[in-house]
Order: sequence, then structure tokens, then C-alpha cells
Amino acid sequence: MNVSNTNLWTALVTPMLPGGEIDFKSLEFIVQKQVEAGNGILLIGSTGEGLALPAGDKWKVVEFVSKMNPASPLMVGVGGFDIELQKKWIEKCNPLHIDAFLLVSPLYSKPGPVGMERWFRALLDRSEKPCMIYNIPGRTGIKVPPEVIMHLQDHSNMWSLKEASGSLEEYNAFRMAAPELDVFSGDDALLPEFVPSGCNGLVSVASNVWPEEVHQFTRLCLERNPDLPLDLWEMASKALFVSSNPIPAKVLLAEKGWIRHPELRLPLTPDELTDKSILLKADSEMTLWYAKLKTEKTN
Repeated sequence: MNVSNTNLWTALVTPMLPGGEIDFKSLEFIVQKQVEAGNGILLIGSTGEGLALPAGDKWKVVEFVSKMNPASPLMVGVGGFDIELQKKWIEKCNPLHIDAFLLVSPLYSKPGPVGMERWFRALLDRSEKPCMIYNIPGRTGIKVPPEVIMHLQDHSNMWSLKEASGSLEEYNAFRMAAPELDVFSGDDALLPEFVPSGCNGLVSVASNVWPEEVHQFTRLCLERNPDLPLDLWEMASKALFVSSNPIPAKVLLAEKGWIRHPELRLPLTPDELTDKSILLKADSEMTLWYAKLKTEKTN
């Protein structure tokens, strides 16, 4: 599939059973929800707890969804600190029915720009798919310098950037460094701020629990619709980060009956979230907004 036609990617959670095993029944259900909404699907990213899963479980998730052959593009997360393991992971995934890779900046080591560029170039060279580079300093401990993206923008497999530093200033610096590159917001809440600077779309946590609602909000946002429910969007986005992601998303998905359990891999646990009221309020208001939007369309 042509990844350039997809403006919304859902960073899909990885459903688990109480013993920690992958819940494939729930996984199939939530994949289908994303397909029905027309969203791209990102597997085993941060929200999918990719770094907490052993290689065998990651492979089971990717292989399972790939064999579903969903009518939505699939992207697979690549992240860690061992370059040889990351290259081997890409090589293993290349033959599958997937459409792109998400390349996370190296963890823990805090390289300079030269090392960072060589890390990404080594992964881009191994890929047979378009790649999105992921700037997420809050999780990796280091920012991707704009000059790294500038130097990599002409690589044949370099497709886009997921910017999640939380800074409009840093987003604009990437835009200046690589003006022709697709850039996606990696923060749900910041999509409306990034769009005036030429944002191409969103890689979303919120679309796990509101796949159709977030699809429509993203479309309206990219169309510069003046009637965006910005207060609702801010409230809903904040609700999904009242504790570490993906705890709130999994708790709400379980409340909605879309996954059977809110189980996570340690050190994350649903027991961190003792008050679900803000999540339930956000779910109710997002559902009402979308229902009203659909009614207005049919009248």
C-alpha cells in the first residue's frame, strides 16, 4: 500500500492476557476496528510496549497481523540500542505483508549527530520498505538533531519523520531542515498546532479508543476546518496521559470491551490508574461529538 496516502496511524496497543501472553483474539478485534475506520496501523511501537516484549512475542504480533492481510497499511517499530539486532529484525520483517518501518533513535547511549546519522543510515540501508524516523527524546534520552534529518532526507527509503519532542519550535526546525519530507505529529494534543506549519498527519494513541472519531478530527484538522472542537480534543488527549502511556488506553479499551484485559508488562501496571472518571468522561464526550457530526452530515 502507498503509505503517503495515510494521514492517521494508530500506535496500536498490544493486548495481553493476565499471565502476560499475547491476547490474539483481542488483537484481531482492535485491528479490525482500525481497518473499519481507515487508519494505518503501527505495531509494537512505544504504545505497543515493543521494548518490553521479548523478540519472540514481537514476532508473533507482527506475523499474526501480517497474515490477517488487513486492508490498512502496516508499520512495524524498530527500536533498541544494539544495531545488529535492529538490522536483523528489519531483515526478518522485510518479507512480510507490511508497508513501513518506524525507526526509533538509539536508546541510552546518547550519540552525537555523526553516530545518530550512521545508526539511521544502517537501518535505512537494510529496509526494503519506506521508513519513518521517530524523534522521542522523552523516552530515548536524546533529541534527533535536524541536521541528521537533512542529511538523510534523500535516502531512497526515507519517507517521513514522527516528531514527538513536544515543541513547535523543534518541529519547525525539522521543517526547515527537510521541507519536502512528510512530518507527522507524534503527540495527539499538538496536531492542531503543527498543522499550520505543514504537518502531514498524526501517529496517535487516542485512535486506539476512538478510531473513527480521531480519523474525522484529523481530517478536519488537516482541512483547516474552523469548527474544530479544540477544548474537547485537549481534554481527551490529556485523559490518555493521566498515567504512563499506554496504561490509560488499555484501561479504557478494557472498559469498552474491545480488549479482554488491561494487562501490561512490568514495570507498567493498570494499578497505577485508580480513578477512571476522566477517561470515561472523555469517552462519553468524544462519542457524543462524533454522533452529532454524523447526524449533521446526513441532514
